[in-house]
Amino acid sequence: MKHSDDPLDISISNLLGPKPRPIVGVASVIDGDTIEIHGQRIRFNAIDAPESRQYCDDAKGFEYPCGRQSTEALDAFLASSRPVQCTFVTWDRYHRFVGDCRRADGASAAAWMVEHGQAVDWPRYSHGAYAPQQAKAEAAKVGLWVGNFQAPWEWRASHAEGAAPRSQPLGIVSRRLVAQSGYSCVLPRYCSQISSCDEAQWYLHNCSWGRKLDRDGDGVACETLC
Repeated sequence: MKHSDDPLDISISNLLGPKPRPIVGVASVIDGDTIEIHGQRIRFNAIDAPESRQYCDDAKGFEYPCGRQSTEALDAFLASSRPVQCTFVTWDRYHRFVGDCRRADGASAAAWMVEHGQAVDWPRYSHGAYAPQQAKAEAAKVGLWVGNFQAPWEWRASHAEGAAPRSQPLGIVSRRLVAQSGYSCVLPRYCSQISSCDEAQWYLHNCSWGRKLDRDGDGVACETLC
């Protein structure tokens, strides 16, 4: 999405209302930096993992599905010590819960993903919080570091430019807007039942059935509305 390739962009919703309590439960893995617990999408703070459709080069220069590999690595990591607890940090522009998540044994999901080369430290938000883990992974040439790869935020930006132009930019989905519009994941919806781009994006990023609204997998739901 050329207008904003950083899903962690802070919105005005961070200034509204009390911070939520930690979320605890068995996690469903969406991708290498996003999980879902009790119907709530949770984005890991300060790291970025390859996108689901992203490919990288291995040590011999052959492409492999690094996005899928990252997702599978996270799933295996979390499954070995349940449940997961996520402590709130902020809301992103899609009103996703951004947090620090740990397994039942206290191991940090973000730190483990970076240390094993399945995700990278995101300087824009991390201030180098996971730089030591990344240096270790790079030195050991594990995960992404075994070959060549494009930083996930750069991959999103480069692939967004080829997308069809949209009639209007995505707006900020604030907590107030969500409350007023009554968005809910209880009843699955089709694009024909959705009235705005903001609403479609909220379903995409917060509901387990939301991905059906993004048929081409480019991160934009119901493109006729956007």
